[in-house]
Amino acid sequence: MFLRTFIAIVGASVALTGMAIGQSTALDRGQWPNTDFDNAIVDLSEIRSGGVPRDGIPALDDPAMIPAQAEDRLGDAEPVLTLALGDATPRAYPLRYLTWHEIVNDEVAGQPVAVTFCPLCNTALVFDRRVAGRTLSFGVSGNLRFSDMVMYDRETESWWQQAVGRAIVGEMAGTELTALPAWVESWDSFRTAHPDGLVMDEPDARRPYGRNPYVGYDTSARPFLYDGEDPPHGIDPLARVLRVGDRAWPLQRLSDAGVLTEAGVSITWQAGTASALDTARISEGRDIGQIRVRDASGMDVVHDVLFAFAFHAFWPDGEWMLGAE
Repeated sequence: MFLRTFIAIVGASVALTGMAIGQSTALDRGQWPNTDFDNAIVDLSEIRSGGVPRDGIPALDDPAMIPAQAEDRLGDAEPVLTLALGDATPRAYPLRYLTWHEIVNDEVAGQPVAVTFCPLCNTALVFDRRVAGRTLSFGVSGNLRFSDMVMYDRETESWWQQAVGRAIVGEMAGTELTALPAWVESWDSFRTAHPDGLVMDEPDARRPYGRNPYVGYDTSARPFLYDGEDPPHGIDPLARVLRVGDRAWPLQRLSDAGVLTEAGVSITWQAGTASALDTARISEGRDIGQIRVRDASGMDVVHDVLFAFAFHAFWPDGEWMLGAE
């Protein structure tokens, strides 16, 4: 269901001609004349086309922001990715837009950032775009590795693994981006906490914003274009887990606990946030709650809430925080 919906909606915009359901196509190196494929830190056979061409999913640059009080299109439970940098006015990036664009190149209080979301892995991460004295801007390559988005930088055309923020192919291979604390919460939660905050305005693009092209994905049996190992401990591949560093906590455990202090962090789970990957309308998705992670001093900690298969794929030796047996 979810993939048929995705092809029907996205195909009209990016011409997914000849793409069969569940079928990947061979990598087209011809689109990448400036990418150094001889400089790679992963097996190139692990990278496959997601069925869309380079920039077929168009990243956004310098998005318009509007006052939170002026936004009336979002449902209360709709998920937004919140970024609160220092004294800068907090910003909310609705997943209804990130689902269709996956990358937003922005600048907050003079700091260039890349706001990213890969629906197939549920990875929502914000990175500093500055690397070794240069500022990069990112686009969507159209390729996947372990079902996770492969980004590219427009300056060197190196390829970057979104889930880990690391360049895997090209001139920048081996270089890592700095992840910034950010979290997914409901629109109601954001505007209540930040009534004077800013929210990303609706992009000027032909997309059915608010609709979910991956209907039923987070309750499907298998991830899309993934043939790696299932997670251990009998954990469902598409169960959500909280990742902090190389540790993963099942979201079910956190929702049962409500508050958990463990491994040097304090984790809180709160109801009220819709899944962006459930029903046809994102605002009507089932309640999966929201997570905040803080250290002993109360500062927000870099984390991610992703699918269990993705954690196992990128952190195969990671620690599963399952609690008492």
